[in-house]
Amino acid sequence: MELKIKQYDIFWVDLNPTIGVEINKVRPCVIVSPDEINRNVDTIIVAPISSKGTSLPTRLKIQSGNKKQFVVLHQIRAIDKRRLKQYIGALHFNEIYKLKQIIREMLVD
Repeated sequence: MELKIKQYDIFWVDLNPTIGVEINKVRPCVIVSPDEINRNVDTIIVAPISSKGTSLPTRLKIQSGNKKQFVVLHQIRAIDKRRLKQYIGALHFNEIYKLKQIIREMLVD
């Protein structure tokens, strides 16, 4: 059975191996690639989620239960779909809106 992968879904992802200061280990990641890519290409684009660190302009603060976490947008990377482990959930509408603003500011403007 093929995994349904949608933009803004959150999955557990195995990010190992890494080099240097790249975010590593199995951790939650947000799918940022558009659905057309997610359906038709063997790689997807993800942004890792971390509970450590401070608020930066390239980090989106989200709430997961009672835990504060950050989507680390300056660590966006393409991964093979085989790195996906388990579906966790999805971003809320207001989080998606903020994520798009940050990406636009980082990569377009």
